[in-house]
Amino acid sequence: MKELLQNLIRLQGLELEEIREKNAAAVIADLRTRIPPQILGHYDRLMARGKKGIVPVRDQACTGCHMRLPIGVISELMKAEDIQLCDTCGRYLYLEETVAVATIQAPPTDAPPKRTKALRQKKAPSRKLSAGPGSSARKRVVRKRTAS
Repeated sequence: MKELLQNLIRLQGLELEEIREKNAAAVIADLRTRIPPQILGHYDRLMARGKKGIVPVRDQACTGCHMRLPIGVISELMKAEDIQLCDTCGRYLYLEETVAVATIQAPPTDAPPKRTKALRQKKAPSRKLSAGPGSSARKRVVRKRTAS
């Protein structure tokens, strides 16, 4: 299944000219022979409408329509046993290989960060509201009460 997804991604990149190769037409023809006709037909219908045929999943959402995907679809994508479609937009889905961010980030500490003198000085001064005529809701209420 992984090979099929890679072929679709490469085909889309070549057709949308995101990937440049010398013999692009020959590579496209070769990739089209490797992809099953049912999948290729659905992919071609999406591309004919001006949509990408295969899109990555980021943060459990389809990047084509930005709709959140059911957890069942995500788990099937993780198994990589079958190709999955977005229920909303109909595009083929794949999981991007992500780099572990946890190794880059420093471990969290329990103590809150200390406020330094420089941070206290950067605090913006508070703004006072002007009490011009008709600008205060309280004055309007008081005027209504006195008028009646």
